[in-house]
Amino acid sequence: MSAPADGSAHDRRPALPKVAIEPRDFAELRGWDEDDHAEAFRALRRSAVAAGRRPPKSRDINAEVLVAVLDRALSFPADLPADRARAFFEAEFRPFEISPNGGSGFFTGYYEPIVTGSRTRTPRFDEPLYRVPDDLVEFDPTDPPRGIDPALRFARKTESGLVPYYERREIQAGALAGRGLELVYLGDPVDTFFVHIQGSARIALTDGGTMRLTYAAKSGHPYTAIGRVLIDMGALARGRATMADIRAWLAENRDKAAAVMAKNRSFIFFREAPVGDPALGPVAAAKAPLTPGRSLAVDRLLHTFHSPVWVDTTLPSGGAFRRLMIAQDTGSAIVGPARGDIFFGSGENAGQVAGGMASAGRFVVLVPRHSRPPDGAWR
Repeated sequence: MSAPADGSAHDRRPALPKVAIEPRDFAELRGWDEDDHAEAFRALRRSAVAAGRRPPKSRDINAEVLVAVLDRALSFPADLPADRARAFFEAEFRPFEISPNGGSGFFTGYYEPIVTGSRTRTPRFDEPLYRVPDDLVEFDPTDPPRGIDPALRFARKTESGLVPYYERREIQAGALAGRGLELVYLGDPVDTFFVHIQGSARIALTDGGTMRLTYAAKSGHPYTAIGRVLIDMGALARGRATMADIRAWLAENRDKAAAVMAKNRSFIFFREAPVGDPALGPVAAAKAPLTPGRSLAVDRLLHTFHSPVWVDTTLPSGGAFRRLMIAQDTGSAIVGPARGDIFFGSGENAGQVAGGMASAGRFVVLVPRHSRPPDGAWR
């Protein structure tokens, strides 16, 4: 099952493992010769446009040098042939493999659900997705309000001061009702929950239109994976907590589903965004539209957005997945130097792959040749 792609990494972080950072040659990257570098280059150019509007913060490399490489990418046409695209990556970057505890990376998947919804509440469509409330405020964790855990990062503004924001259980019970915050209504609480987990959705409206929602903010409470909750309850066996397994259990246990979903106290707020190119996903944390099979969510506190990453892992079907991807997103559970969440696209087929994705593999960051190598300051 996918980790949440909600645009932020929670600050209550586990201790990071010891990490080996080793230079590699492109010839050592299994599958490099067979990849479609032209497709990877198009994803990189989308990052270049986004970085021009909002330069990335330096994490593991020198972001200024990366931005210069991205600027050079814009001097080439978007339809650069595959051989020239490969030559660009090999000329501009050096591969460095990141191995935690001498082991491998770990990859999950996420996607953009496509669900039916209505802009108005009806007897069938009565599960709201909300815009950001005006009483939700972000605070400085180095100077948190009295009585609030600094790891929450968000709070609710009241006349008497800041208090923790409503959690999922309270919002499900109507804490935000009557405030005009509803963007759209879905017909199934399980669909609504999984839209929160994925952090975006494309809505097929009952009036015939299409609406796209993307992550805008969150309540601040920590994310809890309900797959783990169901395993602890004995409802699912270990190794049987894929998205399909979880959805099936929730559908078959409607009387218990709301209480289980409420165990994930985190709650996501959305904004409406243009659909643009229907072949692309939503604009994500790095402010670039996601490219199916080419956009990767990474730990935003460790890696620099827009960096190319070579991924060598295994799909749920058992097939190989060896591709050059671009770091364009993040997520609450994407924590660690060799942790990646692969964007598989929009709709049911993408969801089936993403929901079963949980594989070890190689995580190789491509670093600009004129940048310092990853210094592993987070080791």
